[in-house]
Amino acid sequence: MNIAILSRNKSLYSTRRLIEAGTERGHQITVLDPLRCYVSIEKSKPEIHYNGKPLPYFDAVIPRIGSSITFYGCAIVRQFEVMKTFSAIESQAIVRSRDKLRSMQILSRTGIGLPKTGFARQASDYGDLIRMVGGTPVVIKLLEGTQGIGVVLAETKKAAESVLDAFYGLKVNIMVQEFIKESKGSDIRAFVVDGKVVGAMKRTGKEGEFRSNLHRGGKAEPIKLSAEERKTALMSAKALGLNIAGVDMLQSNRGPLVMEVNSSPGLEGIEKATKKDVAAKFYEYIEKNAEKKNKSKDKIGV
Repeated sequence: MNIAILSRNKSLYSTRRLIEAGTERGHQITVLDPLRCYVSIEKSKPEIHYNGKPLPYFDAVIPRIGSSITFYGCAIVRQFEVMKTFSAIESQAIVRSRDKLRSMQILSRTGIGLPKTGFARQASDYGDLIRMVGGTPVVIKLLEGTQGIGVVLAETKKAAESVLDAFYGLKVNIMVQEFIKESKGSDIRAFVVDGKVVGAMKRTGKEGEFRSNLHRGGKAEPIKLSAEERKTALMSAKALGLNIAGVDMLQSNRGPLVMEVNSSPGLEGIEKATKKDVAAKFYEYIEKNAEKKNKSKDKIGV
């Protein structure tokens, strides 16, 4: 198959592994910078141009859209979808997952375990907001943050109010969550592909750091999920419409609590921790589903 990977940097581990895995399976792989793609929207003739020329037809596209380019990147993915190209991760699901507040609301409606979460805009509501999530310490997160950036642990009510004042002064949106003490600075990432958990790791922050992100010096080790953790991961990905996802969970006294569902999960941590070829799972999923879609198109004459 002719498959495009939307990535801003082909030297990144995840992009390199996707190129390797796709090539090994006999696919023609092309890496496209989504910011260098531009579209023509016309009745019955949608196009994507790149370097001054229209792109050829691709059987499938693998979006690797960073959070900083969500709007434009998803517009390009959507254009591929309009052109009947199979997308391994649908544009609407990416948008849904990137809005942390919206995704938490969707997961809550589905009955998935979450840390108590609050959202407010007025300074007069700070006190009740903090009480609502169980009091200090609390975790304060930028809704647009990623890789642990924009995440602050406030140990006291005064510290929490100071952080909230600073963030609101910058006119950014934040949410406040309860601090799950028993997780001890660790979390679990379950990697979901096509309705199956294909790998899981436990991430632990470096000493003195409550954030477990590997980009911030955390370490990872493979973990065997409990039945409840596996079910929670699968339900979370399904609720947000993600066929490929990294589901981040905390282990708590009341069961697994979902912190975030990532629509562009990195491959380096999960592959090195589990020693599994997770990149190959992308293509197993694409081969099965893109071929089905193409056969369906042939039948209806698309």
